[in-house]
Amino acid sequence: MTIGDTLAAGRRQAGMTVTQVSQRTCIRETIIRSIERGDFSSCGGDFYARGHIRSIAGAVGISPEPLIEEYDATMGAPRAISAADVFQPVTPVRLKERRRPNWTAALAVAVVVAGGVGAYVYFGHSSASKPDAQTVQTANTHGHKQTVNATPPAHQKRRLEIKIVASEACWVKMTSLSTGKLLFSDTIPAGETKRWSERHGVRLEIANPSGVVVTVNGKRQIRPGVVSPVSLSLELHHAAKKAHGSS
Repeated sequence: MTIGDTLAAGRRQAGMTVTQVSQRTCIRETIIRSIERGDFSSCGGDFYARGHIRSIAGAVGISPEPLIEEYDATMGAPRAISAADVFQPVTPVRLKERRRPNWTAALAVAVVVAGGVGAYVYFGHSSASKPDAQTVQTANTHGHKQTVNATPPAHQKRRLEIKIVASEACWVKMTSLSTGKLLFSDTIPAGETKRWSERHGVRLEIANPSGVVVTVNGKRQIRPGVVSPVSLSLELHHAAKKAHGSS
């Protein structure tokens, strides 16, 4: 049986129509019918064809891997994904580096506070009509009162907090940008949520982007309405020093 025959047989066995498969995968009915006839020319390329095969197979309840292997053996090995293959430009996720406590300023404030208290005790009086020495020194230096915390805040390890919420079945593949190691490759069923916490950059390939909401560190990554398969490169970038002209 061809790939199209297998998908068509799986759809019929699941008791689904082409329209129902189209509604579940957000793939046009004309493309689904072409694929079932073994015609992949309307898919827009190998990357999209593989994504459509995975989405349809997941929707009708059959394993997509043998079909992808058959497609690669028949149509050729997968090629590298170019910028033109995706719907929108890939924008690396940039996280601001947490600044270290300014101990010089903290020490200066502590000296000012100590001097003000000492002066108050030495002269042994206070005036209700004018601020005390501590308040005057702090206001002159910073314009407002400041509390000095002697304990520096704990250093936060910067990570990519990735969350995918699936409203429809969607095939997702995640690989490491630095090593190329496969981190995840499977269909996320409708109604399920997947989370990852990664310390290094990753690439996400999503076959049915309209069926999921992807957020990275709380920010949504795919605009609503995108139906074609997409590829996202997510990276962590250390903030450059101001001396180099970066913020």
